Amino acid sequence: MLIVLHFVMGVLLIFSFLGYMQFVRKALSLRWEFVPVFVFSSIACFVYFAGLAGQLFIGSIIVLILGLVFVRGTLVRAVRQGTKTKPNVLFSLFQFSFLGGTFIFLLVLFQNELTHYDNFSHWAIVLKQMLSTNAFPTPDSSLIDFKNYPLGTSSFIYYVCRFMGHSQSVMLLAQGLLIFSCFYAMFGIVSEKKRFLLYAFLGLGLSTLSFFNLTIRITNLLVDFLLPIYALAILAVIYQYRHEIKKACIVVLPLAGLLTIIKSTGIIFAAIGLIFLVYTWLRNGQLSNWKVGLAVLGTLGGSFLPYFGWSWRMATVFQGVDNKFEGTAAVIKAGKTGEQKWEILTLFLKSSMDITSRPVLGIVLFQIIAIAASVFAIIVLKKKWNLWKALIALDVVLLLYYAGILALYLFSMPLDEAIVLAGFERYASSIVVLFAGGLVLCAAIDLERSFHYRIGEVPDYQSFKTVETKGHYQKGIIGCMAVAATILLSEYNGIVSIAQSYDTTLPYKIHAVTGDRWYPGGQEDNNRYLFYASDRDQQVTNYYMQYVGKYFLYAPHVDGIVLFYEDNMDNLLSGYDYLVVVETDLNAKWLLKKHYGIDMQEGIYKITRSGDQIVLTLT
Repeated sequence: MLIVLHFVMGVLLIFSFLGYMQFVRKALSLRWEFVPVFVFSSIACFVYFAGLAGQLFIGSIIVLILGLVFVRGTLVRAVRQGTKTKPNVLFSLFQFSFLGGTFIFLLVLFQNELTHYDNFSHWAIVLKQMLSTNAFPTPDSSLIDFKNYPLGTSSFIYYVCRFMGHSQSVMLLAQGLLIFSCFYAMFGIVSEKKRFLLYAFLGLGLSTLSFFNLTIRITNLLVDFLLPIYALAILAVIYQYRHEIKKACIVVLPLAGLLTIIKSTGIIFAAIGLIFLVYTWLRNGQLSNWKVGLAVLGTLGGSFLPYFGWSWRMATVFQGVDNKFEGTAAVIKAGKTGEQKWEILTLFLKSSMDITSRPVLGIVLFQIIAIAASVFAIIVLKKKWNLWKALIALDVVLLLYYAGILALYLFSMPLDEAIVLAGFERYASSIVVLFAGGLVLCAAIDLERSFHYRIGEVPDYQSFKTVETKGHYQKGIIGCMAVAATILLSEYNGIVSIAQSYDTTLPYKIHAVTGDRWYPGGQEDNNRYLFYASDRDQQVTNYYMQYVGKYFLYAPHVDGIVLFYEDNMDNLLSGYDYLVVVETDLNAKWLLKKHYGIDMQEGIYKITRSGDQIVLTLT
């Protein structure tokens, strides 16, 4: 019955999305490429503000119903005009290709479960609590360790899961909608829609971004990949509407607003997009138009409202609560010694210049390609491309970002994490995605300007300088599509492989023992659990097993152990209500058989005391 309900609500949710998209398309006359990301971002921001107001569920219901009202209006108009006009439901070759590819990836994504450490230490457990309580976490939420992480994408995923079900696959599907809507928006930078080579080239260039996303694949809820692609989507919107700045401001507002609350570092990526907006406004000489200037200023201020809303919540609701990077106040206040800072700096410089790492390899390769392409355009094509200007600008952004990361490690991050550059590859991968993606977008623009004839100047079949040029064009399409398909196939196989190997992961083993527990009203399980397993890949000592256990049990009191000491077994077990055996070994089997008369197997054992004797009962 529950599955049927989720299916029905899922269908209504899809219709609601379509209602918003049709309304936005008609009301704002936007290109289709920008409609999905605008709608999803606007919904995320609305639900987020509803959460700040303590009305997360009510806000979601309002959003769903309003979308259904819009789709009803669209259907009514379609029926009334059905006999007068022929409905236009044809897709272009690009749209058909993109939607088909997106559907395939979302389908395989729907078959995946969460495995990454940070899903269970924060992103997934926050969603689980939001779905259980229909509210943002509070200072009393003992399940949430890092309460200062903004809830931008979490608000959108909550909205989707609220109606489609709260399984991990639905969570991944919801975030996948945001990811692919951003990629769709990037293709909106193309003006000459009949030049399929431009789409093929963009497909090739943007598909390479997955190479830098292997540490933060889309098979998890981490947001490090969303940050740069949202910024790239903003750049595409601004460029396409560079002569319609007011329209650009309308579209950018929810995108930049959501970007500021995707993660604390999201404000950096939002600032990059907003600086480009101001630059475009000034460059197009519209300073004399006060309405346009007011729209730009309004966008700049409005984009930071979600961020200020979160800052206000941290300063009021979470006043006095220590949080990651803001917390551990005593440690941060004490600072790091000069020797420790030097060690961090040395490791940072070494990691930043390691040519074998993906981020550095990406920076070097795209630098070389951009320089070579610029020289080729001047010498061979006799064209002045702007790619070299974009390269300089992005290099400046790259340097400033790396300087910011270094400052984070030196002054904000706790020593135990800073000394090993915790998360460095993910941080670096995010900016490299923006760097490479920005160059690809600029190259596509330069390529579009390089055609001898523009579409419309001459008949389509004459829109090439020579027959030889047309042959190069066709071969270019085939080559770009072949390489892009190869890269995407590799990414697809990687996601499929992750799904197929799930039964070998620790989350699978724990889920098989504990199940996935959801309690009415979000009431936490306050029993004390002791998990037993091997320390393979440091899964216990790095607290991975404990976080996974917290998620599935919805219990804040979870500890882990890898070895029993015979003299201390009774004392240890008496401090817990349950022993959860995830993995067994011969030594533990022998000890539990000797002291408690049980044949140790994977499962949950109730711990009770009978006089002076500890009793373990398999539940």
